[in-house]
Amino acid sequence: MKPDTPLELLGGLSPAAFMKKHWQRKPLLVRQAIPGFRPSLSIADVRELVRRDEVESRLIWQDGGEWKMKPGPFARLPAMRRSGWTVLAQSTDAHDDGMAELLHRFRFVPDARLDDAMVSVASDGGGVGPHFDSYDVFLLQAHGRRRWRISAQRDLALEEGLPLKILKHFRPEQEYVLEPGDMLYLPPHVAHDGIAEGDCMTISIGFRAPTLATLARGVLETAGDQLMARIGEDAGLYGARPAPGPKLDKRYGDRGLKATSHPARLPDELVRAALEAAQRVKFDEALASRFLGQWLTEPSPAAWFEPASGELDLVRAWPLDGALVPDRCTRLIYRGSDLYINGELAELPAGSALRALADDRRLDCRGRHGRRLEPDELDMLSDWLAQGWLHFVPDA
Repeated sequence: MKPDTPLELLGGLSPAAFMKKHWQRKPLLVRQAIPGFRPSLSIADVRELVRRDEVESRLIWQDGGEWKMKPGPFARLPAMRRSGWTVLAQSTDAHDDGMAELLHRFRFVPDARLDDAMVSVASDGGGVGPHFDSYDVFLLQAHGRRRWRISAQRDLALEEGLPLKILKHFRPEQEYVLEPGDMLYLPPHVAHDGIAEGDCMTISIGFRAPTLATLARGVLETAGDQLMARIGEDAGLYGARPAPGPKLDKRYGDRGLKATSHPARLPDELVRAALEAAQRVKFDEALASRFLGQWLTEPSPAAWFEPASGELDLVRAWPLDGALVPDRCTRLIYRGSDLYINGELAELPAGSALRALADDRRLDCRGRHGRRLEPDELDMLSDWLAQGWLHFVPDA
């Protein structure tokens, strides 16, 4: 995807222009972002999907003016003729190839930020109430009509004692009715309320926005894991390529310690030793990259990988007539020479062919990058095929 090429998906804006003018700044309404859009999942498909245990889902409705919510799975849902209810299905991209392909249309934002495609099915009048999200979202209308009211209000106080985050004082400033193919982008903290007009399906493309506390904790935990690996207490945590770091395997000693008349008092020497040891840990880009690479590629809880039916030894069979394609649930990112896949650091450095596989989510076996694969890379890709992380698609 070229950043400076205008996209119909963004109303004729290029990804570069959209990111500069709208991303985390202001809403954007795009009429017919996907002309003639027909979702890969129908309302009936979604009703069937939320029956499954592995699908995270929620049913939302109002009873006597009070908001109610029930988690799935659901053996039965209300009939569409019954007004005022909504069912949400999370991570539909992990269950359907078409939804995964739709999600990949938004890869002008780094994969590290892209989260999932949530589907909302609602009967007439259904919605989840006025609320705000702490992350960016694209709201793509898939079936029927939905009326959106939005506001840039600063008062984000919530009603207390509800199972949902409902704004206490919602004051709409703009209103739009979206039809299939229309899309509304909202930055974080823009208040919004969507009401179905008849049978309705909306797809929400959401993005990961971890708190700074989450990021800090992750780096600290990775630093701790790294230290244990260095002293052999958790060998193999990082495979054959452990993260760099200090080796703090020496034991604390306090030769010359004086006898004490206050045995319950924590010794100053021990406190200083702990601080000095911690200060030897390097909190650098390598450490942060290791944490983020593994954490951000951790598969969705809904992910399911189907191993290849037969072993394919790429070293012997290469080159093949076809392409290698990541499974829809496979997450791949890289930084420098490190390649991360499904929560793991790859055994080999990220060469040009492996980076192309991650960027394009496809590697033509006889293409420019495919021809550059080394035997050890082909062996690693064979393992990924066997695990179902990767699939071989023969030429038609």
